Amino acid sequence: MKLVTFVNGGAHAIGLMEGNVVLNLGAAWRKFGNAAAPADMIALIESGEVGLASTRTVASAAASVRSDKSLWAPLASTKLAAPIPRPRKNVFCVGRNYKKHIEEGARARGREVSFPPVPEFFSKPPTTIVGNDDPIRLDPKVTKQLDYEVELAIVIGKTARDVPKEKALDVVFGYTVFNDVSARELQVSHGQWFKGKSLDTSGPMGPCIVTKDEFGDPSGHRLALRVNGETRQDENTSDMLFDCAAIIASLSQGLTLEAGDVIATGTPSGVALGMSPQIWLKDGDVMEAEIQGIGVLRNSVRGV
Repeated sequence: MKLVTFVNGGAHAIGLMEGNVVLNLGAAWRKFGNAAAPADMIALIESGEVGLASTRTVASAAASVRSDKSLWAPLASTKLAAPIPRPRKNVFCVGRNYKKHIEEGARARGREVSFPPVPEFFSKPPTTIVGNDDPIRLDPKVTKQLDYEVELAIVIGKTARDVPKEKALDVVFGYTVFNDVSARELQVSHGQWFKGKSLDTSGPMGPCIVTKDEFGDPSGHRLALRVNGETRQDENTSDMLFDCAAIIASLSQGLTLEAGDVIATGTPSGVALGMSPQIWLKDGDVMEAEIQGIGVLRNSVRGV
């Protein structure tokens, strides 16, 4: 299933994306369900397999009345928010997790190439999160080196700690597209990644969460990013240094993961930092981050 959060009457509601239409799951639950609908995406995730089974049941019932406009709406006229508009805590992120990206970063900074022996984690605060078609804020007083990074993001489905690698994917709810927008000079000047990764609106996420049963093995999915239609990044998740299971296993050692937590798994080569000359994002640029099996996350850059 492809699950979304969308704007409905000025508030957020959860939905099911099927092709070019969106099902209002709250309305479908009221019409066909035997229990109250989850209040939001995190509540649906927390409901586990029972909640997913109920979602499938009401969606199946609603499929017989596709003409009911109180249930179904065209995707083109639906404003999608980030699937989890306000995560309960910071988004976990993995740095330097694709070989060619490590090489381009080292080359751009005049450093020797070295590959991390363990995943390198940092985080982005909830205030970075925006949804599909939301603008990315560019303040030239803050940064003149704004960059893009398409990433596969894991959405955790249950509370877990000290998860062995062979069982790590059992704690996954689904996957989404993440764009780890980065202010490169801030990463350098602050001596670590957090500030440069944490500017407001620098965490576009969406357009949906694809449940793990539909997405399948997270290795082997193409991911790409285009700026104004020009392909800048084009790679496959099989080229990760640390795959999704290894990332979850490493992060969860002594650290509790909870339902609704998001883990961005790193970006491939092709970022502006690694270009010669470097072409940073500017006012009016349109980014399209795409992952096979999920869809396209589109955001424009807006100068202030």
